[in-house]
Amino acid sequence: MDFSYFVRRNCPYFSRAIIKSILIAILGISIFALWFGMNSDRDNVHPILTQLIPAGHCACTTATIFNCTSCVDLAFKFKPTISPAPPLATPAWAFRYGQDDHNTALNTGQCQTAFPGLYEDVDRAVRFWISRGGILKKSLNTVKLQNGMARAMIYNGNLFIIEARAAQEDHRRKILAVLSSIHRALGNRAPNIEFIFSVEDKVEDVSGQGHPLWVLSRKATEKSVWLIPDFGFWAWGNPASNIGPYDQVVKRIEKFDLEDTMPWSSKTPRLVWRGKLSFAPKLRRRLLEVTRNKPWGDVKEIVWSRKSHFISMEDHCKYMFIAHVEGMRVTSPAPEDQAMALNTYHPGRSFSSSFKYRQACRSVIIAHKLQHIQHHHYLLQSSGPNQNFVEVERDFSDLSDKVEELLANPEKAKRIANNNVKIFRERYLTRAAEACYWRKLWEGWASVSQDSPISNNKSEPGLRFESFILLEGKTMLSFSHQA
Repeated sequence: MDFSYFVRRNCPYFSRAIIKSILIAILGISIFALWFGMNSDRDNVHPILTQLIPAGHCACTTATIFNCTSCVDLAFKFKPTISPAPPLATPAWAFRYGQDDHNTALNTGQCQTAFPGLYEDVDRAVRFWISRGGILKKSLNTVKLQNGMARAMIYNGNLFIIEARAAQEDHRRKILAVLSSIHRALGNRAPNIEFIFSVEDKVEDVSGQGHPLWVLSRKATEKSVWLIPDFGFWAWGNPASNIGPYDQVVKRIEKFDLEDTMPWSSKTPRLVWRGKLSFAPKLRRRLLEVTRNKPWGDVKEIVWSRKSHFISMEDHCKYMFIAHVEGMRVTSPAPEDQAMALNTYHPGRSFSSSFKYRQACRSVIIAHKLQHIQHHHYLLQSSGPNQNFVEVERDFSDLSDKVEELLANPEKAKRIANNNVKIFRERYLTRAAEACYWRKLWEGWASVSQDSPISNNKSEPGLRFESFILLEGKTMLSFSHQA
């Protein structure tokens, strides 16, 4: 057979086969490239590929702009007022950092005086549930407990655990930390309430829209949930990191991060950020690209084998500017260098609990527009004389302009950093503020709860917290109280 005739006759088939093979190869390469871009923790992804990486959990359909100027204005005025609880002869009381910041027993009037603006989300949730006729116990019963959730009750001033679900030790520790914070804030004024909370990063992981649930963060569209302080305020630690109680972190920072010991002019005039690029890769790689080769940029991925890429939590405070990025948690091996591990924190896959640690620094916090709201975010102020952080676009397109403006105006940068300390480190992120917030939350929850919890005299409503914490870890992972 003539070979040229064979080729002419079969060429269409060869062409289609070749084209099909090429398309399959291109598709395979594209899928691998996207997978590599999303999962690599090294600075080895081309900027074009960064643009193609899907946003995933960080896709932003709504962003929250905090504009509660009245909250911050009141916080800065700090006008002493007479608490309604003490006798009229009692002198005016004013919150003083160093004296009252660890007081978890402030009365209602003192809580209002000390922390105006802290309870905005509680008031919002109360209004939401009033408009829907309140919360019935059957509404709680429709919530199916998932891993990372617990059901509990405050009754006659005691905390009882009814159910708890944890997939692993990480869940168990977080649930225990939240319960411990609640127990620390208990007093003889606590109303009788029953509630369910989640320590998962996202509401949609554990519940549908419309359920009455206590959560760590929410999107602006998730209106039925109630915000609680995150577990790290009690303490945080796992095999890869042992951060400790939040106030302990603050005390370590305050040993050197004061104007007397570290003048503003002595801080490193650069923007610092360290993190795993595979946590929210689109956001984080964009930050890396925008700051690349900038004289003020010190933004790097964490590489355990390179100690120059590691900066402890406290050492972040030695910089004038600290970047904050919402993130996504994945399981990663513990670093070989345990000295690094002790100061490493993995942020969540929605909000990032590391925000409060950055706010403990006398530095300018620079954050993109936040999609997720935490209980203290209403105090964030991005402009004006009481500005306490700098807000940039989620693609960091205006980051360079804003950093360079601050470098050219060091007094403005110093004022923002000082405001950050005055509002957050020395007031709204203190143990006293946390306890006041918990009690305001209980009060608000009780005001819209239509069914008051009533204990059967023959049995306890749950297991007392004091007994629950003595259970073996594996028992806590799936606990149900037997009445």
